[in-house]
Amino acid sequence: MTRAVVIGATGQIGRVAVGALARDGWEVTAVSRGGERDGDWPGDVRVARADREDDAALSAAVGDGCDVLVDVVAFGEGHARQLVSLAGRVGSAVVISSVSVYEDGQGRGFDTQAEPGGFPVYPVPVTEEQRTVRPGDTSYSTRKAALERELLAAGDRLPVTLLRAGAVHGPHCRTPRELYFVKRNLDGRRRRVLAYGGASRFHPVSVHNVAELIRLAAPRPGTRVLNAVDPEAPTVAEIAKAVDAAMGVETEDVRVDGPPPVDGVGDTPWSVPAPVVCDMAAAERELGYRPVVRYAETLPETVAFIEERLAGRDWREAYPKMFRAYGDLFDYAAEDTWLAARRA
Repeated sequence: MTRAVVIGATGQIGRVAVGALARDGWEVTAVSRGGERDGDWPGDVRVARADREDDAALSAAVGDGCDVLVDVVAFGEGHARQLVSLAGRVGSAVVISSVSVYEDGQGRGFDTQAEPGGFPVYPVPVTEEQRTVRPGDTSYSTRKAALERELLAAGDRLPVTLLRAGAVHGPHCRTPRELYFVKRNLDGRRRRVLAYGGASRFHPVSVHNVAELIRLAAPRPGTRVLNAVDPEAPTVAEIAKAVDAAMGVETEDVRVDGPPPVDGVGDTPWSVPAPVVCDMAAAERELGYRPVVRYAETLPETVAFIEERLAGRDWREAYPKMFRAYGDLFDYAAEDTWLAARRA
């Protein structure tokens, strides 16, 4: 038995990763700010309380050392240096990054999408060889790129597997894209407008598939970068229908060619003007990875979690981070006005 330490253990990915490692025979210490224990974890999982920003507390959680350190909440240059400082006591690390670090051949990335013509146009599929944004501290993407740069530069001292995750789905997410369709169904909206013909594809990844990649990388130290996405990249229309099926409802799609016709109409958290689809050949080759679930298979647990969290609450209270990221996702008045004008 070997020792693993998981930072961010009670988050969306961390909960599943802790369980996967423990069931695989690792002696796991689950580190979180609250030091809570998840009911699905095996009984021998140890818990430790530590704030991610507290160097001394994190060092104490690692203790005399561990064979693998899994960090699902690392973000930016500072966190990378913090991890590297533990190199003498850590055999290797597995760290979650993001596909948002990629930029296209024109230098466009996720951070430019608000500009006219700014959304990146990637090859399909995107491999790990695709260029990435310039590291910095100005945005989520640049800070993830800075995290990667620092860790890869220290690969001789701390071997690290960086997992570039797609749109993560599963319970306990603070920004679940499925919320858009779940709430509409709960509100009795039986028509939905989908921009870009409902054909947008933004590659998702289940927490279970991320956990499987972590499980496989943990006993295989090495410095590498791997995509982390599901076996398929469903269209936004297919995702909407899958949510309908999980909730036992039927909804009519009104598909609009091109971007949203007006603000607040047809724009979902999955809607993008060009596909974001990633390749998983490197993970298959280097780790022997095979996906353990497909998108629709775990959707019922995601939907059930969202429904429970929404019960009796305003969605902005239940998901404040989602509101800050996307604004008012449910402008039904604007949608009804547009639909009425379209019929007329």
